[in-house]
Amino acid sequence: MRIALAVGWWRIARAKIAHTKFVRNLICRPLLSVDSPDIWKINPGSSSHFSSHPSSNFSASNEKIGVVLDGKLIANDLKSRIAGEVNEMKKAIGKTPGLGIVLVGERRDSHTFIRTKVKACNEVGIVSVVAELPNNSKEGDICDAVSRFNDNPSVHGIIVQLPLPKHLDEEKIMNVVSVEKDVDGFHPLNMGNLAIAGREPLFIPCAPKACLELLLRYGMDLRGKKAAVVGRSKIVGLPTSLLLQRHQATVSLVHAFTGNPEKVTCQADIVVSDVGTPNTIRGHWLKPGAVVIDTGTSSVEVDAGSFQCLFLVRNEHCSFIFVPSFFLIRSYQTLNPPALHLIWLFILLLGS
Repeated sequence: MRIALAVGWWRIARAKIAHTKFVRNLICRPLLSVDSPDIWKINPGSSSHFSSHPSSNFSASNEKIGVVLDGKLIANDLKSRIAGEVNEMKKAIGKTPGLGIVLVGERRDSHTFIRTKVKACNEVGIVSVVAELPNNSKEGDICDAVSRFNDNPSVHGIIVQLPLPKHLDEEKIMNVVSVEKDVDGFHPLNMGNLAIAGREPLFIPCAPKACLELLLRYGMDLRGKKAAVVGRSKIVGLPTSLLLQRHQATVSLVHAFTGNPEKVTCQADIVVSDVGTPNTIRGHWLKPGAVVIDTGTSSVEVDAGSFQCLFLVRNEHCSFIFVPSFFLIRSYQTLNPPALHLIWLFILLLGS
């Protein structure tokens, strides 16, 4: 009984510490530099984004020929940056970032995402551990797998791959993830802080973060821009709309009950698609010069056992990003928090 009370007290205490203004200011800055073997300090001259090199054709809301936004180039930049941070951390304090992944079922897209993330981990020197459970797993089995990662001091970030099978309560399972290890940003405390002005979540969902990274890397000023987010899932649509609002964009959410959605999207400077159905957004839904980001995957069977990936829209007057490149940005954005905020997870939150 005393042990249970002590564990409960410690989890409450570290959650409170993690949300103090002092700690948030430290762990939310992305660039860290080594100062001594066991203490990491912020480099005050650092910036959260590298120098952007916008294409001469790239601009929201003009009538020039559209360009492909090079997500792979940005992903490689992030990869190099994170690998360097991980290497410095190993030399300085002898610690290696660890990512625990819970994968349930046999969904093709879920397994694709996990393979990409595991590959990204290997490339930057982060240790990844995947706990695979069958499709008919009970909630207790999954919660136990998450709890083991929570209690494992060598695991500093946890991903529960969504969506889960329909018979499972996603909210209940996500609540089990320790908020300080919730690198996907889906814990209610992280999502709630993202939605409230003046507060900062410990982590931001990787796909919305990748959308913003893409736009900012290309030098786009989001202030006052009209943005349409098609879809309102908690994984992409909703947090993307919240992030765009934080950057002073005027955001409209388009969903299944939106009448005449094309009237909303055709006025938007930025369109982010969070739908999994091919050809949902047509070329005439977009105005010339719009920036279009497809955050999902859509595949159709062209022959027996052969699948083809479809893109959201191909419009020569729009700037757009290919989905495979976006996968890479999402993967390295997922790895960003464990690598760059690791020391605070070690020393302050985990007590190691």
